[in-house]
Amino acid sequence: MAFPTSTNDQITDSVTQANAKVVAEAPAMAMANLYQATAQALANAAHNATAAQQQANVTAQAATTRGVATLFSIDTTAPGATEDILSS
Repeated sequence: MAFPTSTNDQITDSVTQANAKVVAEAPAMAMANLYQATAQALANAAHNATAAQQQANVTAQAATTRGVATLFSIDTTAPGATEDILSS
């Protein structure tokens, strides 16, 4: 204690120790918050990448299905069918 007060010395010491503990833990808490925010951001990025890949696969499957359906609908016995495909 720096100087005598009317407050009980044990209470003053307890408050001082609690304040010192809070100040001492502040850097660790700040780093923990930073790590948590970084982990959350990376998890969101991974989720977004997965969702984009799934949507790209759906689009590719639809395009393949459309292409195969177009190929099956062409009359291959008609003369010049290949030229019709290549010209369009």
